[in-house]
Amino acid sequence: MYSYDTELLFPPKIIPTLRGLRGRDWANLIDQIDQSVNDDLVQIAFVLLMVRMNGCMTCSSDSYKAMRGCYRCASRSIQRFAGTDLDLNRLYRDALLEINKYIEQDENI
Repeated sequence: MYSYDTELLFPPKIIPTLRGLRGRDWANLIDQIDQSVNDDLVQIAFVLLMVRMNGCMTCSSDSYKAMRGCYRCASRSIQRFAGTDLDLNRLYRDALLEINKYIEQDENI
């Protein structure tokens, strides 16, 4: 039982499908990311957020999570998140700042 949407890390192609899982602030974040198709850093920051929330680094192809697929795993993580939508937005902004900081450090080498 292998899911067609299972990848090594969270796949950006499913970002729009997560829109309706929480409230308005979450939907606005998803819309913002979905509209920023040409801004790779925006999508990378969201992928980083989801990798951390979903535990993608410990997922393996024969795990229960992988067999269910990335969409179901991400959906469960988002729906079970105990914080508010604003907390999720803050975590996303933190990931974006972290990526920007990493890029700045890399450019200074």
